[in-house]
Amino acid sequence: MVSEERGRSHSASSDVDGTLTGSNRRSLSTGSGKVISMRVQMLDDSITLFQIQTKAIGQVLFDQVCRQLSLLESDYFGLEYQDTNGTKFWLDLEKPICRQLNFSLIDPLLRFVVKFYTPDPTQLEEEFTRYLFGLQIKRDLAQGILHCHDSTSALLASYIVQAECGDFASEDYPDSYYLSAHKFVPHQDIEMEKRIMENHRKHIGQTPAEADLNLLETARRCELYGVRMHPAKDHEGVPLSLAVAHQGVCVFQQTTKINLFSWAKIRKLSFKRKKFLIKLHADGSQHGFHKDMIEFAFEGRNECKSFWKKCVEHHAFFRCINVKNVPRQKAKIFSRGSSFRYSGRTQKQIIDYVRENYVRRQSFQRSQSFRHTSPQCTSSNTLGNSNSLQPLVPVINETAGSLASMSLGHIPNLDNAPPVFEVNQSPHHALIHHSKEADLKENHNIYNHSDENLRNKSGTCELPEEPDHSSSDDSCHAETPSLSQNPAREGFVEQLQLMIENSKVISGQPPNEVEIDTRRRRFPSDKSYFIAKEVLMTERTYKKDLETLNLWFRDEVSTSEGISNDSLAKIFELLDPIYDAHCLFLKDLEQRISLWEGRNTCAIRPSNERIGDVILKWTDNLKLYESYISEHGFLLEKLEQATRNSRKFDKIIKDFESQKVCYLPLMNFFLKPLQRILHIHSLLERLLDHYSTDHMDHGACTESLQIIRPTVNLVAQYIRNTANFIKLSELQRDLIGLEGLAHSDRIFIREGCLNKLSRRGFQPRIFFLFSDAIVYASRSSGSGQVFRVHGYLPLRGISIEETEPKLGQQHIFTIFAPNKSFLLAASSEAEKNRWLEDLLVSMQNSKDKSDDYLFHNLSLKSQGSDEALNKSTDSNDDGKLQTNQPRSNSTAHVCWHRNTSVGSKDLAFSLESQLSGYLLRKFKTSNGWQKLWVVLSNFCLFFYKTYQEDFPLASLPLLGYIVSSPGDQDHIHKDYVFKLQFKSHVYFFRAESEFTFNRWLEVISRSTQSPTSRLKLPNHRKLDY
Repeated sequence: MVSEERGRSHSASSDVDGTLTGSNRRSLSTGSGKVISMRVQMLDDSITLFQIQTKAIGQVLFDQVCRQLSLLESDYFGLEYQDTNGTKFWLDLEKPICRQLNFSLIDPLLRFVVKFYTPDPTQLEEEFTRYLFGLQIKRDLAQGILHCHDSTSALLASYIVQAECGDFASEDYPDSYYLSAHKFVPHQDIEMEKRIMENHRKHIGQTPAEADLNLLETARRCELYGVRMHPAKDHEGVPLSLAVAHQGVCVFQQTTKINLFSWAKIRKLSFKRKKFLIKLHADGSQHGFHKDMIEFAFEGRNECKSFWKKCVEHHAFFRCINVKNVPRQKAKIFSRGSSFRYSGRTQKQIIDYVRENYVRRQSFQRSQSFRHTSPQCTSSNTLGNSNSLQPLVPVINETAGSLASMSLGHIPNLDNAPPVFEVNQSPHHALIHHSKEADLKENHNIYNHSDENLRNKSGTCELPEEPDHSSSDDSCHAETPSLSQNPAREGFVEQLQLMIENSKVISGQPPNEVEIDTRRRRFPSDKSYFIAKEVLMTERTYKKDLETLNLWFRDEVSTSEGISNDSLAKIFELLDPIYDAHCLFLKDLEQRISLWEGRNTCAIRPSNERIGDVILKWTDNLKLYESYISEHGFLLEKLEQATRNSRKFDKIIKDFESQKVCYLPLMNFFLKPLQRILHIHSLLERLLDHYSTDHMDHGACTESLQIIRPTVNLVAQYIRNTANFIKLSELQRDLIGLEGLAHSDRIFIREGCLNKLSRRGFQPRIFFLFSDAIVYASRSSGSGQVFRVHGYLPLRGISIEETEPKLGQQHIFTIFAPNKSFLLAASSEAEKNRWLEDLLVSMQNSKDKSDDYLFHNLSLKSQGSDEALNKSTDSNDDGKLQTNQPRSNSTAHVCWHRNTSVGSKDLAFSLESQLSGYLLRKFKTSNGWQKLWVVLSNFCLFFYKTYQEDFPLASLPLLGYIVSSPGDQDHIHKDYVFKLQFKSHVYFFRAESEFTFNRWLEVISRSTQSPTSRLKLPNHRKLDY
């Protein structure tokens, strides 16, 4: 492509001690050489002064800025400066600053801004990094750089207001006047402010972190996201604008993108004087070499070279896995071109690095640019993490000691630290404030005790005792309360401890035992916390499932003309209050877990370490469930009947199931309310098994369990019949050539793949065992993923016996019927025993039924001929053929491909095996871990970027997989990691705690149906239906 890139040169940056006596004094001399102060404008518009040597390279200044911000994902950002002509350049980190900036300018200014706009904000691991990206989007929107539609601009601005101001309150904001003092878009008027206020009203309950993520997710969909226009002209002299993004080089005419040269199509990028050249790969549809090269002209050489450098960096950052570390060669006399190469880590490298070294950072304070003094606004903004853009202590000289070498007993002397000044710009002059430094010195004086008071005989570090001020001057300590009386100082010590741990992890230094104990005390590790967190995680998924029915499917039906179904309207009427109740329940859960984790306060309070009272409050809504449970079965039968009778309604359901948001067959979503009752009941039992009788949460959990038990008994009466009817309805769609399968009195027993002896030897067939018949079919040869039925046998009058191995098959048994016999072979002895056991029980039960039992309701359309498959294609109004294509991850299709089977007992287990949460996933051949939101449902894992995503990225059917621990050959040296393997397909998953690890092992082992997976599982009480 452009040239060979290389990795970052991690040169150690050294700070120079010195003092600054005035804002007009930019440089001074010390023993280490001449020092100059550089002004850097941060993303919150504050200006900070840094002192560097005049001959220092750009990496020194950039490292100082990142160290001050405690920024881990630093490679997304850069330092930008502007020359006298207004052209903006990136500071080259490997060249001396004096060769890039014109120091003759009065107070040169650099801007710390986002350099590489990530196309996927969920790949930003730290909340602080997403906050900085949000500040950049806010600036781009206000300056008109991020040009988008007015409705999108209002939505983006509303997320900014939600993150900075908090929840909307009508008593505080009766009109849109509270927005008029702040500029969100260039042409802001009253109508725009009203739009922003209406959108702000819809974001109630979102934490600042969630608002930041929603802001980035919305902004990334804009066409001008991360685009910086560079004026140029084409070969005909037509004015255009060029821009570089993560996907390639874009060509704009004003604000409309007219062309995109993706990185995959570009062979080489070069410049010659003020001409910018793009060489493309040869295309078979193009004739002539002149079409393989595109030429653009810039105003001057500097502008052209600057844009070429940005293209080189973007290509290396987004397209390369890693870059080589090749030192630049200085040309002695003649030069063959620019030696510029990308000098940072690629996106892949930084993602892997952050995931390997990520620890929870200290809290930070958000920007104060949009704050209000009303108590409601102040309290609402406390939700979520908050971090400070400024460090807790000033930047420390590496020669004097770094954060990695700090301890509580040795807080560095702040008088010897190199000064970092925060400057607030005014129209007349710059004011340098020393208040932050003075506060840090005051904290230092309070906690700076001798080593004898801080360390015991074993050498471990202890918290300092309360200082004695009795002999001190009252005036000196009038505003310095003791540690026990001032929670702010206690929070300072806790934040300082956490910052020390972060710096040690980043620097590779392992924490000592005391620091590990401190970390365990700060972050909840009790089993009750992880059970409560499971309630929250599964509640988020349950709310999404309700939205699939109550919002997405309702919209699909309402927009279709001529569709009116009374059963469906009744179901929506029953689901509406349940959905509203769970929205409030989810909000209460999020707030409680936030308090439990201590995200809203300086310390964790024991009174917040409970969940029973929140569940007890939710039990007031159980009457809504009782109405739904008693009526849903009858309504589903009516819905299935309407689907068979109305081709148009059936097409609407098929079209909706083909959408990504419907990740399960539609009927399965109607079962989710019943499963939710069982799950909460199970988690309450786990909490009571863990709690002692004198625990503060024991009473609320006991009362909640007593209230929910009658509803659980009601669920037990209905859920098995509902699940069986939904399974039959799903099979009716998968099977072509069979009618009358979905009957309320028919019971599903087992489905799976067996080899049947035919004229061509043993051929794979899929068998379906019901309470009255056994049906066998094969995969159709057409494009639709359906099964063509070959025949069926009644269970009355048949017999089975085991058979000796034959034709290379070992696990064989024979089914004898009055008119025919089947020689069948299973894939294993265990699989054969499962079929024999279910067949014998079903045959015995069928003898007790009358002769006119359900078997006569079954009928073949064309006795397995191809006509049945042809009839499965429907014609729409346009005359186009629509083929019924079920999901490839349904149990029938997975059993066909994995050569396994699923029984009714397995389906009963799957009703309880519902789990969701964040896991780290790693492939066999990959190096890094990817954080994903994982949902387990219906024997399948579904992967999302975050829990806020509407549809999954991918799915992994679990039938046939083996779950185990990683071996020595896997080279996985992490805690809480389990391995999933099916033949050569290997996946590794990493949980956050031992409890979460065991829970995932428990539910996945039930879903894999592998004998080896069921070993070493804890015994849990099963619900007796």
